[in-house]
Amino acid sequence: MSADIAVLPSVSTPTSRALKWRIGSALWLLGMPGVVAVVWALVPPLAAHQALLPLPLWATVLLSGLQTAVLLGLCVALGVALAPRVGLAAPAVSAWLQGQPVAPVLRRQWIPGLLGGLAGAVWLWGLSLVAPDVLRPSDPAGAATLWVKLLYGGLTEELMVRWGVMSLLLWLGWRLAQRGRGAPGSAVTAMAIVGSALLFALGHLPAAQAISGALTPSVVVFVLVGNTAFGLVAGWLYARRGLEAAILAHVLTHALSHPFV
Repeated sequence: MSADIAVLPSVSTPTSRALKWRIGSALWLLGMPGVVAVVWALVPPLAAHQALLPLPLWATVLLSGLQTAVLLGLCVALGVALAPRVGLAAPAVSAWLQGQPVAPVLRRQWIPGLLGGLAGAVWLWGLSLVAPDVLRPSDPAGAATLWVKLLYGGLTEELMVRWGVMSLLLWLGWRLAQRGRGAPGSAVTAMAIVGSALLFALGHLPAAQAISGALTPSVVVFVLVGNTAFGLVAGWLYARRGLEAAILAHVLTHALSHPFV
């Protein structure tokens, strides 16, 4: 990684409040299908245990969806406010909303995103061969559907973790280490990538516990190593090529590995 974040495709940095609102709204809407998909996937298991729910099923599902939608909104708002300050961007979305050509931006993103997706799919396939038995669902029908993986994993998670969390970590490191001067250096950028990758991995522990029944040391190590590795790839893509490259890699990772994982 060079001393500074690579210059992203030539797209004007959004400065007007109206344009920031448009970018934020567009990204939030982009992530909402994933929220709907993951909440819809919760309905069957919740329905099977309705007697144990403190609220009616419809209220539990609605509150779960609202909570996730609000969290997505907060992460999107963080990215809109902080990403431009540290050289991060969603360049294709920004170009589209500003009436600028999108194709030149996408040309810089699709090959890195494709390679990241291929690497991620191979990584997940390899992990599936050595996964602890307790992480294999006893009922294959209970595993996450492809739509949940693509929409929530590929889109919503990237908006939360990379656009929101990584932008915040990089901004904090830049302010603390460089006092907000110049472009964030390679060390600060690397720490933000690693930090967001670790948080991304930690966020998968609840699902691992639900599948395995207990977070044993082997399960924790497997989940953290497996997800941190891809988080590093997605974070690097976000820093070097923009948010859309990270999204493309994440979507392709799930799409290509789904038949095997």
